[in-house]
Amino acid sequence: MPTAKQTFLYGLFFSSVTVLFWGMLPIALKLSGDFSDPITLTWLRFSVAGIILGLWQWQRGKLGEFKHLHKQDWLRLFAAGSFLIVNYTTFAWSLDFLLPGSAQLSFQIAPLFLALGGLFFLKESIHWQQWACFVGIGFGMLVFFHPILGQGNQGTIWVGFAIVQCSAAAWSMYALLQKSLFKRLAPSNILLAIYAYALVVMLPFASPSTLLSMSSDDVWIAAFCCLNTLIAYGAFAQAMRYWQTVQVSASVALTPVTAFILTELCVAFGWWSGSISSSHADGLSLFGMLIVIASAINVQLISARVQRKAALNQKPLNNAA
Repeated sequence: MPTAKQTFLYGLFFSSVTVLFWGMLPIALKLSGDFSDPITLTWLRFSVAGIILGLWQWQRGKLGEFKHLHKQDWLRLFAAGSFLIVNYTTFAWSLDFLLPGSAQLSFQIAPLFLALGGLFFLKESIHWQQWACFVGIGFGMLVFFHPILGQGNQGTIWVGFAIVQCSAAAWSMYALLQKSLFKRLAPSNILLAIYAYALVVMLPFASPSTLLSMSSDDVWIAAFCCLNTLIAYGAFAQAMRYWQTVQVSASVALTPVTAFILTELCVAFGWWSGSISSSHADGLSLFGMLIVIASAINVQLISARVQRKAALNQKPLNNAA
């Protein structure tokens, strides 16, 4: 049994690994655009992750859970897989128009979509303080992108921003469907089923033959994209074991900052200068990024506080019953 200090350090380590790998992923995805289209790369990532995870689950004897699924469970599983495919593909596509850090920051709108999904589909309530944070996220993004407001020659950036919003909305629908399946399947088996589903469904639209002409550098980039899927989500799951959900979610909100720092490091060292460029963000843009990050973190903290308050209010009712 780990001590409180060990629990904190374990959670910090795995959360840091998650943020680091999710911060590096947009850079790798942007580089992959030189040798692969988003659909083919997503298919490759799902295929590799599915094979490795499938062997892992088979060795552990965890595949028996699938025998107990009903038709509705399979339909929800396939729907979740479809939304995750859209999420992965559109995010990779958005990097044709946005820098890695900008894409990660734009994705911070996902908590709003998730909250709206909970409101409409799960009949959950949204606290006024959460609404204030969502307004803060929107305002912060406007401040961050202020250099291109009103500039007619920067339309492609707004195209990328719109694509990221589609990606965030798809991820939110996937998260809601995944939540509804937790009582039937372990998270690892949910991902395994989605990976296997994507491997089959995306194959007719992918071009695996183009991967055969990759250079040695391209192979390393593609391999990193594939392993990133397993490492980041594996570290995220481990972080959830040692930290509360709100702590992990708040730390993950720092991913855009990591992506910005890593991008600027690539520029400073002259790595991949043909694909990676500096954001040249001014002080006001950085302030906008700070607003977005602070608002995203506060959403998690407020959500946790509201849930604790609701649980405390239910206890007297249960005791009275």
